[in-house]
Amino acid sequence: MPKIRLLMVDDHEIVRAGLRMLLQTQPDIEIVGEVSNGRAAIAQARQLLPDIVLMDISLPDMDGFEATRQIKRALPNVAILALTMHESDEYFFKMLNAGASGYVPKKAAPTDLVAAIRTVHDGGVFLYPSLAKSLVRDYMGRAAESGERAALDGLTDREQEVLKLIADGSTNQEIADKLTISVKTVERHRANIMGKLNLHSRTELVKYAIRKGMIDVEG
Repeated sequence: MPKIRLLMVDDHEIVRAGLRMLLQTQPDIEIVGEVSNGRAAIAQARQLLPDIVLMDISLPDMDGFEATRQIKRALPNVAILALTMHESDEYFFKMLNAGASGYVPKKAAPTDLVAAIRTVHDGGVFLYPSLAKSLVRDYMGRAAESGERAALDGLTDREQEVLKLIADGSTNQEIADKLTISVKTVERHRANIMGKLNLHSRTELVKYAIRKGMIDVEG
């Protein structure tokens, strides 16, 4: 089975060294490059075509938000996973809006980071549990105040089931298994959902599900 090809972006050599020691022990992960700034991240992503870019936010020349936006614009199939010291909702949502598929604080356990890499590689979205719970509550509260938790914009019951499973991080195959349908049917439902909602990425679907209260924040 091909390994998960990872590009590391962090301006601290000691952080990259620690990550290297951790990730090199994982049989399914290969570090294909490491850089210390945003512009180099964009250049290396274009050259190496990694599966995942592990992106710090605070970089010396260009912040991780802009580097993420530029990488996703040029290489939409490359997943971005934020690994950062920042845990505020402002940074979290700004990174999701830039196109990241996950957000892990640097205080997280090594097992959480490895799980996040695998989740994002499988097409899921990884929200660090303690951070996501408070952010989801806050986001749902603001959504309720603005009346966004109204009807689900014409989605059928089956489309709502598929959307919730997508938002929970399930892959197309997992959704197909849970709902006893084919992967092609899942893909068709997903395309219909995105068309009806005018959304263009999994992260946008996750944020929509949060606004509508479809994610169980107590789970």
